[in-house]
Amino acid sequence: MRSILLCLLSIILVQSCDRNNTSEFTEITENNINKDARPNIVFIFADDWGWGDLSVHGHPYIKTPNIDRLAKEGADFERFTVASGVCSPSRTAVMTGQFPARYNIDGHFASVSSNAKRNMPDWLDNKTILLPKLLQESGYATAHFGKWHLSNNMIPDSPSPKTYGYDTYGAFNCSGEQMPVHEDSNNTIAFMEKSSKESKPFFINLWIHEPHTPHHVLPKYQWRFPELDEADNIYAAVLSHADDRIGEVLDALDRLNLTDNTLVIFSSDNGPARAAYKVEELKLMFDSATGAGFGIGASKGIKGGRKGYNESLFEGGIGVPVIARWPNKIKAGHIDNTSLISAVDLLPTFCEIADVELPDNFKPDGLSQVSALLGTPYILRTKPLFWKTGARWPARTNAPNHWVSYAVVDKNWKLLANKDLINLELYDISQDVYEKEELKLLHNEVTIDLVQKLKQWIQELPEEPSNKLFSVERQKI
Repeated sequence: MRSILLCLLSIILVQSCDRNNTSEFTEITENNINKDARPNIVFIFADDWGWGDLSVHGHPYIKTPNIDRLAKEGADFERFTVASGVCSPSRTAVMTGQFPARYNIDGHFASVSSNAKRNMPDWLDNKTILLPKLLQESGYATAHFGKWHLSNNMIPDSPSPKTYGYDTYGAFNCSGEQMPVHEDSNNTIAFMEKSSKESKPFFINLWIHEPHTPHHVLPKYQWRFPELDEADNIYAAVLSHADDRIGEVLDALDRLNLTDNTLVIFSSDNGPARAAYKVEELKLMFDSATGAGFGIGASKGIKGGRKGYNESLFEGGIGVPVIARWPNKIKAGHIDNTSLISAVDLLPTFCEIADVELPDNFKPDGLSQVSALLGTPYILRTKPLFWKTGARWPARTNAPNHWVSYAVVDKNWKLLANKDLINLELYDISQDVYEKEELKLLHNEVTIDLVQKLKQWIQELPEEPSNKLFSVERQKI
């Protein structure tokens, strides 16, 4: 009864190795990807969706047939990492192709007072070089539908998402009107139809809400999992609803005869959320951007055996699913478990695919990964990856994997460090995604080298954000 009452309230407030592959595959090279019309790009970015929260990744009860379809028709990249264990910095990396610490964005955007306390701006700079702007200026139709969180709805004078390079948008966790969370797929399909009619290539950010709290669950989806207890039922239901909406978008691409010329990528902004201190009771909560739903007690995400949850710089916090489909370009049913790809790679990768040259004055932290998408054997990264977040030290007994403030990956090595760079752990991340074998005593020279690289990177970071990125309210603090 409680679930049904909540659903009614939500409706009011929200409104709704290769796998067995027998298909033919023609050899693809980077030289022929732009011979046809420039491809469309649909980037689906979930929120707190764990690596293990897919039926194709072996989840015991969650069913994701449409995302599984992407994996069957495309490739599953098992070693992808985002640039943070939390939302806003992770999204910043996608938008900018740079580490979010370069923008003083180390945590999620919240109230002005909270941002100020954490030495953060109140929004991502909309004047910097941005992925949607680059594509828009090159002739792409661009749109954003879903979560924003590159500012916050609590900051009404923050720039509109449209000023970041989108022809149109519908969003929440932003200034202005909040789009109902379940309208993301309908808006996406309408934009694809319009762009197709105008014969324009399109780039769409479809940044879905699920499975972030509040969990806006509908009875239709709960009835699919009658055998589960209430918390697991809610979690499975909201992911099933999200998967259905992704399926609607895939079906629309088929109907519009756009599937073969569209790159679709599904991923998540960080690992799954769990209650920080204790087992939370199942109860309602209200979010000013998205409405009423169930709280953290219904967050049952798993991370495929990796350490830590969201907010952690261990792989459970930053290692997320990435499944990419591009028919006749990306090999169907392929599993890539070696390529160390990062979210900062998406901007240069998408730009190469779209035949967009990067500005001469732009220095991305990422690398184009077109060759990895197309199945070329992976060569270890030539640029290090860096992470920065505000973590507590010493480690809490109830959150033993959430003490890391800095991390660096260089070639096959990953070094984790606390805020003082004193407590260190070293892993061969190319061989040990579960971070089980700590190696700093066996590889002291590697540890010293990575600490030095980390110190040099920290010196490059700005001490504080520009006051041009401050709300009017900030001036009163």
